[in-house]
Amino acid sequence: MQPTYHLTPTESVTVHQHSPEALVVEVEYGSRASPPPPHFHPSQDERFEVLSGTLHTVVDGKARTLQTGDTLDIPRGAVHRLWNASDDTPARVIWRTLPAGRTLEWFAALDAARRDGPRGKDGLPSPLALAVLLRTHRDTIRLSQRPRFLVGAGLAVLATLGRLRGYRVEAGSTSIASY
Repeated sequence: MQPTYHLTPTESVTVHQHSPEALVVEVEYGSRASPPPPHFHPSQDERFEVLSGTLHTVVDGKARTLQTGDTLDIPRGAVHRLWNASDDTPARVIWRTLPAGRTLEWFAALDAARRDGPRGKDGLPSPLALAVLLRTHRDTIRLSQRPRFLVGAGLAVLATLGRLRGYRVEAGSTSIASY
């Protein structure tokens, strides 16, 4: 059985392949989704292939709409956002991450935080829990709002507050725990 992780209220991934060299998932982007915050991956390249539906993208400031059969390569370090803003049709996409790094652990921790931890009105983990996750997985994903040093410092402060409130990403565990 292939594990499925729910990353946001409208986005879930099902693992097809996982090795150190690559993580391959099928992602479903639900309709009427909001774009995620601009972010980048410091050590991984990504490739997206649309199986069905429409996917809106912005990569390094360039907007593009992908349709069934289209592909998109995102090199490490490129700031990007992907979402499905269509009115009624989910988008199904094959998403490859090369090398896999700790992306699967990021997916599992985000899923656990959404499922078990405090959530905001948007269905995402609370800002303090999300800050702990982002700081723990900064080798995998980083927010790209500017100025980056201020965003990084702010995230560090929020993560510290989150840890003081008891949020932890346990070593060897994929969940965020509150003590």
